[in-house]
Amino acid sequence: MNSELFEALDMLEKEKGIGKDYMLERVEAALISAYKRDRNGLANVRVEIDKDRQIIKMFEQKTVVEEVTDPNLEISLADALKVNRKYAIGSICEIELKPQNFRRLSATTAKQVIIQGIREAERSMMIREYESKKEEIITAIVDKVDPENEDVLVDTGTSKVYLKKNEQIPGEHFSVGDHIKVFVTEVMKESLRGPVVSLSRTAPGLVKRLFELEIPEIQDGTVVIQSITREAGSRTKMAVMSRDPNVDPIGACIGNKGMRIQNIVSELRGEKIDIVKYSEDPVEYISAALSPATVKEVVLDSEKSCRVVVDADQLSLAIGKEGQNARLAARLTGFKIDIKTKSALEEEEAAKRAFIDAADDSDITENV
Repeated sequence: MNSELFEALDMLEKEKGIGKDYMLERVEAALISAYKRDRNGLANVRVEIDKDRQIIKMFEQKTVVEEVTDPNLEISLADALKVNRKYAIGSICEIELKPQNFRRLSATTAKQVIIQGIREAERSMMIREYESKKEEIITAIVDKVDPENEDVLVDTGTSKVYLKKNEQIPGEHFSVGDHIKVFVTEVMKESLRGPVVSLSRTAPGLVKRLFELEIPEIQDGTVVIQSITREAGSRTKMAVMSRDPNVDPIGACIGNKGMRIQNIVSELRGEKIDIVKYSEDPVEYISAALSPATVKEVVLDSEKSCRVVVDADQLSLAIGKEGQNARLAARLTGFKIDIKTKSALEEEEAAKRAFIDAADDSDITENV
């Protein structure tokens, strides 16, 4: 048993990278736990491991007393002296467990510890592998599609992980064998059960990384993605800036005849992408963010709130279907945006003036 155990631990260290010393500590702790469990917790025990001689021994420990009241934890002086003449009252007497009992216990326990060690090692290796890919795109192969909840099991090359339905782009469907790009959103380090990693095709980071992979000017740092927001399957807004005045950041992202952005749109199943120029001037930035609408005026009401004036024929375009364009522009810029036509704004201002005038007249009347 001992030699087989040490050979198994040597192989585990060589093939899985799990240190022998670490595993021996686990074996020791497991043997102690198993023996106490076998004795309903009513025992003290010590394990002795000699790595050089490849020997493991276990000793039950009992306190030497004059009169035994608990035979599980105590031993009489007369019986202790039979084990070793050195013992006296109050000493801890160690009694080596009989080989046949120890072998049965240790074989089962060691096997369980090794199996658990292998699982933990594999999980640790997976975590390290995924950690290097966190917030990156990886290509995975569809292994299975759950017909009930439409979750998709994908093979990432490191492990098989479910791409949940709510992390898939609305309307897309997969078949076994499909190669798809997924974004690693989270790596679970502490959890001993459940998935090691979370994957997504709806995260804004997926679009950001696709542009970084596709656009050389973004790769070399000439063009910078300043902000990005997304409603997956429908629309993305992305603000870009250029560190080189001779490079148009929007043109670089779109490419000649739209070839660069088209590759990304195809990967996203036709999702619309608005690329706008970032500006430190909030008025310019907000105007650009509401593209494709044309903005006439931006009035800053506070540090993070503004009113935007557009022509009547631009109002629906600025707001967008179900408010999407305005909503994405607000997320992109970090401003609360109130969009109005010039006539509506004038009516609002007139109503405010009338209210103030009425209040002033009321004050005058009361004073009289």
